[in-house]
Amino acid sequence: MRPAFLITIDTEGDNLWACPREITTENAKYLPRFQQLCERYGFKPTWLTNWEMVTCPVYRDFAKDCLQRGTAEIGMHLHAWNNPPIVPLTTDDYRLHPYLIQFSEDVMRDKIAVMTHQLEDAFGVKMLSHRAGRWAFNETYARLLVEFGYQVDCSVSPHIRWQHEDPQHPDVVDYRRFPEQAYWLDPQDISRPTPAGCSQPTLLELPVTIRERPRTGLLKAAEVIGNLHSFPRKVLNHLAPTTFWLRPDGRNDRQLLHTVRDALQAGHDYVEFMLHSSEFMPGCSPRFPTANHIERLYDDMEALFSEASKLCDGLTLAEYAERFAHSGSTKAAA
Repeated sequence: MRPAFLITIDTEGDNLWACPREITTENAKYLPRFQQLCERYGFKPTWLTNWEMVTCPVYRDFAKDCLQRGTAEIGMHLHAWNNPPIVPLTTDDYRLHPYLIQFSEDVMRDKIAVMTHQLEDAFGVKMLSHRAGRWAFNETYARLLVEFGYQVDCSVSPHIRWQHEDPQHPDVVDYRRFPEQAYWLDPQDISRPTPAGCSQPTLLELPVTIRERPRTGLLKAAEVIGNLHSFPRKVLNHLAPTTFWLRPDGRNDRQLLHTVRDALQAGHDYVEFMLHSSEFMPGCSPRFPTANHIERLYDDMEALFSEASKLCDGLTLAEYAERFAHSGSTKAAA
């Protein structure tokens, strides 16, 4: 059985990096081109969909067509600041974008309920797969997903530490000690697999593919200094990164295929690609501001998908979860 190539798209409004007060969904018109690229190579994207997109008629028609043809999966992606019910948390939620895990458990449950029902009513299928907005996940969130019948999560970004910008809510999400491969997560500690013999329903965690290459020599010394100050750390990470995502950025075409091969050589039975829906539209994200940038993006993805199709089979997240369950796998390597 060949490894799986999983494609996850955070399907959300236009250029959320700019913190718009009024969120538009023009990028929905640009999604068919990417879907066609995936289908040409036998891949099936999982469109992880948030509030403004499920309420967008253009996106709903697109997603229904994909579901009818069996060429994609629709999952949930939840941004707490504009997902009903609206409960302000910070001084300016539209600017600071608070994590769902910063809200009370009751508010978390209500937001998940509203979003899940909206998706299932719109598309007539059970929601099985999920990614947390801004990668912010914890044990409470995992338990609530199980409560609503989700089977797969892909919020874990290995080797990465995230911190909120609001000093009044500086919660840290730290994935540096989490596994890189699939595992049935322990609801008491999502960083580890479920203990042997546990009979409780749990989630299959599918960490996004991020490979790490530690610094050595002078770069290691610079890293120690950089860890003390945010600006030097950002400069160092830009000039000499240690983590490599399976995520196109317009400059990493060679690194993408290397990341796939590196993960497969390490024994991974899947690789997980990610991007945002708005990154398929010119001027709708910081990384791809012009039509020329989009064409370069598609050139890079064409090359990656062409090579990956020789090594991997295309599956949705739910399809991979079914295969994983039937294989009898219970744990992941770190």
